[in-house]
Amino acid sequence: VPVVGLGTWQVLDVRGREEQARHEVVRAALEEGAELFDSSPMYGEAERVLGDALNKYGRERAIVATKVWTSNDGEAGRQIERSLDYFGGRVELYQVHNLVAVERRLDALHRLKDEGRVRCVGATHYSRAAFGDLASVMQSGRVDFVQVPYNAAETSVKEELLPLAEELGLGVIAMVPLGSGRLVRR
Repeated sequence: VPVVGLGTWQVLDVRGREEQARHEVVRAALEEGAELFDSSPMYGEAERVLGDALNKYGRERAIVATKVWTSNDGEAGRQIERSLDYFGGRVELYQVHNLVAVERRLDALHRLKDEGRVRCVGATHYSRAAFGDLASVMQSGRVDFVQVPYNAAETSVKEELLPLAEELGLGVIAMVPLGSGRLVRR
């Protein structure tokens, strides 16, 4: 079932007076039917700004997807706890970004899933060169979702990963669906 979403990379990476305007972006997205909000600690202030906006306008209406992305175990724990704090102690989809320290991060995320703080666990990668590794993670039975680049200019996931996701019953989030803006500028 397709879900409308809003990615927060660059859009919500603001501080100070600009935050209220970005809260309005989140409010408008919710009003127009967006349900999924994708973020990451790598997006600067985006997680915090998104959390503040959702707390104002309806955290219960949002599906939050975020990521952990570091090989350092201590920093990974801090990233995860900050994210959970921003989103009211729960995240619907927590992903290991770019498969960084994937086995250790999946262990941590599954503990949080067992505690009820995370609903689903996923993995992401942007590079076709890593799709074989991502396919192995998909086949491990340890992820519920994958996030992969998919848009009119980037369709390589159709060959292997999308059929595998369908076969395994995994959810898929399209990364850069507008080609980081290139497709709408043309």
